[in-house]
Amino acid sequence: MEHLRQTDPSDLAAQTVLPPPKRVALVHYWLVGMRGGERVLEEMLRLYPDADIFTHVVDPDQISPLLASRPITQTSIAKLPGAKRHYQKYLSLMPRALEELDLSAYDLVLSSESGPAKGVVASPDATHLCYCHSPMRYIWDHYPAYRAGLGPLKRYYFSRLAHRLRTWDVTSAARVDHFVANSRFIAGRIHRAWGRDASVVHPPVDLEKYRLAPERPRDYYLFVSQLVAYKRADIAMEAFRGLDLPLKVVGQGAEFAALSRSAPSNVEMLGRVDDAALADLYRGARALVFPAEEDFGIVPVEAMACGTPVIAYGRGGALDSIKDGVTGRFFAEQSVDALREAVLAFDAERDAFDPQLIAKHAHGFGAARFRKELSAVIDAVRARQLTRQSAM
Repeated sequence: MEHLRQTDPSDLAAQTVLPPPKRVALVHYWLVGMRGGERVLEEMLRLYPDADIFTHVVDPDQISPLLASRPITQTSIAKLPGAKRHYQKYLSLMPRALEELDLSAYDLVLSSESGPAKGVVASPDATHLCYCHSPMRYIWDHYPAYRAGLGPLKRYYFSRLAHRLRTWDVTSAARVDHFVANSRFIAGRIHRAWGRDASVVHPPVDLEKYRLAPERPRDYYLFVSQLVAYKRADIAMEAFRGLDLPLKVVGQGAEFAALSRSAPSNVEMLGRVDDAALADLYRGARALVFPAEEDFGIVPVEAMACGTPVIAYGRGGALDSIKDGVTGRFFAEQSVDALREAVLAFDAERDAFDPQLIAKHAHGFGAARFRKELSAVIDAVRARQLTRQSAM
């Protein structure tokens, strides 16, 4: 099935000689930090340096100089009280706010979807391509867990809001000419939520920051993530309880304090670290422990770029980036016992993993590759539309 295949740009190769788009709009859900979605947006901007950016709300102090260098138009959400910090509380107003944006002057619209972004109304002659990090998790597959974590009043309100948002979410998917997913896992989610096929272009990883260094002792295991429930730091930490193996935990988040209080003596909580320190931690680790079900997962690729294998839960985007037995090992059940067993099995065979081979594999996920593959998909979709328009 197309939506579950890795994109081969030759599948979409266009015979038409394409004029460059006259004006390009980049639509992103919100710009309040620099994470994976914002790195994708940066690479889109490198493809189209003159593009204009549209978003619900922006915090200029929290975005890169590259993004800040372009005109950024905010939706009406930005005018609401406390929008920079509490934008998610205005989720119910975001569909209409997107539809109020005037994109009539743009002939290419690239939306970056994880929160509401794809629902803009483009010109009838424009090409709208959506790069999807995930359909909104809190109204689709993560909805039961998210709802269960709310108090009675908020749960009542959110149940009704989510129902309306799902209807709008499916309807607005029809406005998109072509979807691109960041992994086969997300391509499957797109098909289930919106009934649409998607090409797959893996997101860019900054391979300049994360490189293999001269061999050094690898004497601990590593967990790197924002410390929120679905990242499953609790499983990682409990799996190491009672083992004669150290685990270092990198990250901050809502669960940091509780996890710190319950941490076993062989688990070290490091909090947030900078990029240079993180690269050094990757290089000194026997393996990265990755128990989450992620959309794609940038962290495993960063670790592998440093020659570090990954012990990962065998679901989600990790299946696209990790080669079992070559760059890491999968475990089949998201549980303490399954992970502990996987760690012990890996530790007994860790010398069989070649850091050079692991780092070489990771270099297939760089930014240049991302731009090349995404550009090929965009050109092919534009060519198809131009061909159809000329035939009318």
